[in-house]
Order: sequence, then structure tokens, then C-alpha cells
Amino acid sequence: MHKKGCPRNYQEQETGGVRMVNKSLPVSGTVTFEELKKANEHGAEYWSARELQPLLGYGQWRRFEDAINRAMVSCGRSGNVSENHFAGAGKMVELGSGSNRMVDDYHLSRFACYLIAQNGDPRKPEIAAAQKYFAIQARRQEMSDALAADLERLEIRKQASEEFKALSGAAREAGVQDRMFGIFHDAGYKGLYNGLGNEAIKKRKGIPKKDNLMDRMDTTELAANQFRMTQTRDKLARTPAKDPQLAIRTHEAVGREVREAIKRIGGAMPENIPPAEHISEVEKRIKSTPPFLELDGNDAKGLIGTDGE
Repeated sequence: MHKKGCPRNYQEQETGGVRMVNKSLPVSGTVTFEELKKANEHGAEYWSARELQPLLGYGQWRRFEDAINRAMVSCGRSGNVSENHFAGAGKMVELGSGSNRMVDDYHLSRFACYLIAQNGDPRKPEIAAAQKYFAIQARRQEMSDALAADLERLEIRKQASEEFKALSGAAREAGVQDRMFGIFHDAGYKGLYNGLGNEAIKKRKGIPKKDNLMDRMDTTELAANQFRMTQTRDKLARTPAKDPQLAIRTHEAVGREVREAIKRIGGAMPENIPPAEHISEVEKRIKSTPPFLELDGNDAKGLIGTDGE
């Protein structure tokens, strides 16, 4: 699966065919996405929508089916045959009474799973993880390293933006008032950046005051800040007291812990990472790539497998 017609901004690299990674998206416990894979009568791989539903964080089948329908539309718009990747099916489930009932299900190709993740709500941590898994780590064919790096950075930037909003909500629940939000968010930066707040970081890196700091972070720096925000939000949720000063101290302390972890593994200190190209330029480059997704070989056949030859 690859983008057709990468623009000149990207330097194409030979990949030698399909590239797979060992990491797999977790479903529950030790079960992984790849372990849920089945084979149909055509010898083609497929996944049950009912089994994927909890993986992607959907509690209601109706909402998940809406995401599947959006993915079907995307499939057609991408220049591929929807029927090759989405097949209606029934699934027998056991009711609490011990009886069985047939419920709606879909058989989904790998490409269908990818499209469902891309059309999901990125505020769901499960969707965010799936988007990264499919868009960045799973089965890239003839995709330039530059394009892959751009996609990864843009994806993490979007996730960091959602995490910032979620952290602000957690801070409000912890008693932080709107007028204190600047102090609260600066505390996290100060912990992670050795005492430097937002404006001080921009001054050190030569970033214009008008720029959003996270828009100028590279993938590594974004990931460190996303982790800082996620861990702070979780810690605030475990602290029942509504104390704004405690919330501010907690954010700074978590930032310091993340900094120490980076130091222990020998990573670059975030204040020493040069500013990256503005994320808006990255987004423009990606959007200039034609939106069609060209599938090769059995990927294009999807659920019909080799019988489609």
C-alpha cells in the first residue's frame, strides 16, 4: 500500500517490496491485531469487525458501523473497489441466557482496517495507536523515507494537540482556573526543559514568538512532550484533591521525571534539539501528494484473494 505519485519534494527510496515490522497493535491482554487475522475460502486474510471493535475503543456497534461506512466511502474515493475490502457477514454470539443469536458483522481486508482507523476519532487513544500502527509501521511499499517521516511527525503533532486539550480538562478538574493555565502548562515545560518555560525555550531555539512551540518540535521532541502530558493527566486523575498549586507542582515534577528518563537512556535533552520546520509546511507537502492509494498484488484483490485472477 503506497501513495501514488509522490511529489518531487520527496526522494524515492527502493524498498525491495513489502516491509513488515514485528510490533503489532495490542487488542487485549496478550492478543494482537495480527493474531486476530483469519483466512477465508479464497485464501485471503481478513479480520472480523466485531473482534476489532474493542481494539478501536468503540463500546457501541452502531458507532463502529458508522466508522466502517465512512471507511467504505474513503475506499471508493481512493480509487479502490470497496467490495474487495468490506464484506457483510453474520456472527453467532452467545447471550447471557445461554442461547445464541446471529448479529451483523463484516469481514475486513488489511486495507479496510487501515481506512477504518484513519476515519476514526483521534481523541480515542485506541484510534490514535491504530492510526500510527497502520499509517506509519504497517506494510509500506515504495514510500519514500521523507514522506514516512513527515506522516509520522504530523500524526504525533495531532495527537499532542488532543493530549494538550485533555490535560487542560484534567487541570480544570484539579482546580486550576483559566487565568492560571499559562502557569500550569509552563510548569510542565520547566520540568522537562531544565527550568525553561515556553517563551524561554523559543528564545533559546530562535523560534518566533508568534509560533506555537509544538509546531516547531521534531518527532522525538513531540513524543517526549506527549508522554509528559499523558502522565500528568493520569496522575492528576489519581489525585482527588482540588488544589491548583498541587496540580502545578505535579506537572513540573512529571516533566522532571521524563527529563531524567531521557538522560538515563542517553537521549538528546529537549532544549538542545534544533527547531524543526513549521508543521504547516509539512502538512502542505503531504496534501500536495495525490490522495489515491495504489494497492499492489493481493492487497488490491483484498478479500477475493488469488481467486480474483
